Amino acid sequence: MATSVLPPSSEHAPAPEVLLEFPDNRLLIELCGEFDRHLAEIEQRLGVQIIRRGNQLIVHGDPELCQQAAELLSLLYERLESGRPVEREDIDRELRLDRSDEEAAASGPDSQMEMFTGGKVEIKTRKKLVEPRTDAQKAYVKNLYENEMAFGIGPAGTGKTYLAVAVGVSMFIQGHVDKIILCRPAVEAGERLGFLPGTQEEKVDPYMQPLYDALNDFLPGKQLAKLKEEKTIEIAPLAFMRGRTLSNAYVVLDEAQNATTMQMKMFLTRLGEGSRMVITGDRTQVDLPRGVQSGLQDAERLLAPIPKISFNYFTAKDVVRHPLVAAIIEAYDKDEMTG
Repeated sequence: MATSVLPPSSEHAPAPEVLLEFPDNRLLIELCGEFDRHLAEIEQRLGVQIIRRGNQLIVHGDPELCQQAAELLSLLYERLESGRPVEREDIDRELRLDRSDEEAAASGPDSQMEMFTGGKVEIKTRKKLVEPRTDAQKAYVKNLYENEMAFGIGPAGTGKTYLAVAVGVSMFIQGHVDKIILCRPAVEAGERLGFLPGTQEEKVDPYMQPLYDALNDFLPGKQLAKLKEEKTIEIAPLAFMRGRTLSNAYVVLDEAQNATTMQMKMFLTRLGEGSRMVITGDRTQVDLPRGVQSGLQDAERLLAPIPKISFNYFTAKDVVRHPLVAAIIEAYDKDEMTG
């Protein structure tokens, strides 16, 4: 692939253009996306204009932004050359991530760009390859692999639970752990659990659905059903953890802001030999009764000085859902600060 900076096409042109040539027209079609939607996304995000002519893309606009767009298009094309698809989230990730550590790793004596020496962070599962989309997510994933206990704290939509489950599935596939245990406090968010119809399991299942959704993204349905039947993968309310010692297991406590101090202590002390624990939560969405202290806040205060326990924090800038979600979170945060 060739890149060149062209002089202004006329004396009235405000800035030079960047010309990119792509040798494989089939990959160029994938790069542009259906109805050129990928190009439109880049144009909107960077404020440039991209024109396609044959096997060339010409980028117009501010020189610095043109260069950024050209580098982004080159990275996405290299991704396609390696046999991996390009989706909207890949564009989002490349625009958000700081690539300086990867460049430093690539220029060093070992250009393999291993995960823990700077470089790409990828989580391999049975169904998909998961890649962090923000620098905060990247640091979080590294800590999930490096530490026996890790906390992910921040607003909804920042990938805390999703990435934690992905790492758990990856470690299980690679044989680092023998089982996966996912749990949540079964705390009513303004509704009464007892009035719901069905058995206790049927009442609790709606609280666990986000965990089921994450697992379904990473494991084929038949394999997941078999692993659940064998109790190799468990999804259970936090209360079910009492009295257990969890050895060689990858354990996730989701919605940890709804665990009381005693429940949090009970959960953390379940850690056994060869196990990993991940605790995720959002301090702004506590559903505990008024006056009951969140165990997540106590855990932050008490455990921060302990080695091999990591804390990663997310903000609205790390939201990877619909762009409106980030705007909504920022609006509520602003209201709390001014109120």
